[in-house]
Amino acid sequence: MQHSSLGYTFLAILEKYEGHPLAKKKGTLLPVPCNQKLNSYLKEIADLCGIKKNLTTHTGRHTFSTVVALANNVSLENVAKMLGHTNTKMTQRYAKVLDQSILRDMQNVRESFSTKTT
Repeated sequence: MQHSSLGYTFLAILEKYEGHPLAKKKGTLLPVPCNQKLNSYLKEIADLCGIKKNLTTHTGRHTFSTVVALANNVSLENVAKMLGHTNTKMTQRYAKVLDQSILRDMQNVRESFSTKTT
């Protein structure tokens, strides 16, 4: 089995922080600060980059679920798993249906019917 360099990087990060006191305390793999602290870092990064949008962990999750996952045909069930949701009900709060996705699905249905009638 071949591992990508991203896989090796990920494993190296996990090994580096294995047993970190903050991760142990929070029951996480990595010593992640609270959302409030992460959001303040995101605001600082946005300011440095000249980004006017209010960046938060919530907007990141929403963007990932709609733009990255659903727009690339990842199923709602798999997006839910990627976001750590136990079911798709919570995921639907993040994942609004994209117009492109609806148009593509309708085109697929139309093509399906046209091939069956010819």
